[in-house]
Amino acid sequence: MTTPRAAVIYNPAKAPLNELEKYVRIQENQQHWAPTTWHPTDADDLGLGAARQVLSKQPDVVIVAGGDGTIRAVANVLTNTKIPVALVPCGTGNLLARNLKTPLNDSETCITAAFQGITTRMDVGLIDLEQPQGPRCTQIFLVMAGLGLDADMAAHTNTHMKKYLGWIAYSVPIARSVISHKLFQLTYRIDHQEPARDHAHTVIVGNCGTLTGNMLLIPTASPTDGFLDVALLKPKGRLGWGRIATRLALQGMIRNSPLSQEILSYALKHHSLDYLQGRRFEATFDNPRAIELDGDSFGNVTGITVKILPGALMIKTAPKEHK
Repeated sequence: MTTPRAAVIYNPAKAPLNELEKYVRIQENQQHWAPTTWHPTDADDLGLGAARQVLSKQPDVVIVAGGDGTIRAVANVLTNTKIPVALVPCGTGNLLARNLKTPLNDSETCITAAFQGITTRMDVGLIDLEQPQGPRCTQIFLVMAGLGLDADMAAHTNTHMKKYLGWIAYSVPIARSVISHKLFQLTYRIDHQEPARDHAHTVIVGNCGTLTGNMLLIPTASPTDGFLDVALLKPKGRLGWGRIATRLALQGMIRNSPLSQEILSYALKHHSLDYLQGRRFEATFDNPRAIELDGDSFGNVTGITVKILPGALMIKTAPKEHK
């Protein structure tokens, strides 16, 4: 019988390496695992190269210490494999960790979950990007794909501000995007429904529902339900933005009450914010639009095709009593 072994993929600029090594050694000794292999990420590929190297060694778990970009890069390689991923969130947003309720700033609990936790499965979003020039590009995302406000946040937030101010650093690009209030035309289709023509300020395709700052954008989104959830933000002036802000605030306040969510959905239904759900979403845009995937910019696109890969990524999580 082969002795189990872990691999750690870490962002050298963000991961608390000494702390991680300490807790990994403790778990290796307690669980009688072979020595862990360590793989730093490369700034040019966020961890793709390290993940490919790890895949060839077939470890029993891959511990990812980094932000959402690092996790997404590793998942690009490990999706549809039998190798589980354990998260040690070390980024600014840590959106996937928040949506999975992974402890933040608690390396010990995260490392313990990697060695002793339970293995579950989560959905993965697969997106084809139609670019103005060049061939179509296929990527994955674990949290959200966004055009409009979300893409503005990703493209225009200063890296140094994010490091020192956290999610508050996003306030400047948010304000700039809202004030400019530029709507764009799109044609979209969910599953096999008839195409629809509309305009929007922001389009977000979510596998998860919580944004930066713990804001609940899509109440029905779940990374384990096998569906995509789409939010179309279509405010008309300040009143429209006010309605959106009110709804998002109330959604966060009553997020754990299904009955209250139904009441809220009925009471605050408004054309400024539409929700769609399905397994496939297609959209084309009259003019190229900037897009982000899990907080990273991916340039401009003239169209997207998104589908869900149910249960495609294995995740290690702590037992409920340890969360």
